[in-house]
Amino acid sequence: MQFVGVMSGTSVDGLDVALLGVGTGPPRIDAADTVPLPNPLANALTSLMRPGANEIVRMGDADAALGEFIGRTVVACLDRWGVSPPDVRAIGCHGQTIRHHPEASTPFTVQIGDPNRIAEVTGIDVVADLRRRDLAAGGEGAPLAPLFHEALFRDGVRNRIVVNIGGIANATILPAASTSILGFDTGPGNALLDAWTRHCLSAPFDRDGAWAASGKSQPGLLEVLQADAFIARQPPKSTGKETYNLDYVVEACRRFGPKPVDVQATLAEFTAWSIATAVRRWGPPKGDLVVCGGGRRNAHLVERLTANLDGYRVVACDELGVDGDALEAAAFAWFAHHRLQGLAGNAPAVTGARGPRVLGAVYTGQPP
Repeated sequence: MQFVGVMSGTSVDGLDVALLGVGTGPPRIDAADTVPLPNPLANALTSLMRPGANEIVRMGDADAALGEFIGRTVVACLDRWGVSPPDVRAIGCHGQTIRHHPEASTPFTVQIGDPNRIAEVTGIDVVADLRRRDLAAGGEGAPLAPLFHEALFRDGVRNRIVVNIGGIANATILPAASTSILGFDTGPGNALLDAWTRHCLSAPFDRDGAWAASGKSQPGLLEVLQADAFIARQPPKSTGKETYNLDYVVEACRRFGPKPVDVQATLAEFTAWSIATAVRRWGPPKGDLVVCGGGRRNAHLVERLTANLDGYRVVACDELGVDGDALEAAAFAWFAHHRLQGLAGNAPAVTGARGPRVLGAVYTGQPP
């Protein structure tokens, strides 16, 4: 069976679309594309990630606009790939997270991108709202990808840790000697680096980490960042850009007044250190560190991550035959398959939920 997965991550840099084949063997990514979000929509989504005026109306507008955009984008991708919509069993839609507060007195998470509109535009069944059942069962609602990481990367000989570096970084720990699985958000991925680059250079990201590499990490600022309470927390844990954003950087720099380029160098070091700290604290002493997500293209960040991790072979997931840009979108195609088969989509050891739960709601497609 073929499923489509769509994902708009915390970096808000585009819509990832993946076509996943699901059969008797491991799932297979058959096609993938990343389509830039229109600037007005991207700006609207970014602004909704932080408190502001008139949020309900702005959220309603963005929810509808994103749903329409996802629907049209899926149709266009299928046409390019030569796939007929009736041949797709379902679309797994993550949507865009605009709030994630599992630590609240009444935990909640909000993803938008109207699945009704996606179903209406495509005529394909849509599985969406994939996090809230886990929260209702006492979990964090994130990360969900570790079960998919396990399906792709579990190795009976080598320990593997899969690190997805999107806006937020998350790790999946897959020991070779057991069937256990552990996964959690490690802290910032590209979030702080991108926020500071936009603020200082009016550029969407620091290509290859070249700007960070030209600066010098500042020990005092790094020490302040390393005192971050989330990094020290025990799993299960998850976070988002409501924590790691431009305000976070500005507040950390307040006492120091460093050069902007040195702030970027320090943020790169902190990001690499936070991921490496999680690996050393909760992972086996050696193995493969499989890097996926947009952060794997940041050469300086990967170099600093490697420098912080003795005993690990750092390898991009592409070297293992998996498209690192498509991985997270493909995961939600896989969750759509699980939902329709009545299979659990969460791992209680990862999210902290009271038990396995079938995740998501189904929105029936009609011929467009």
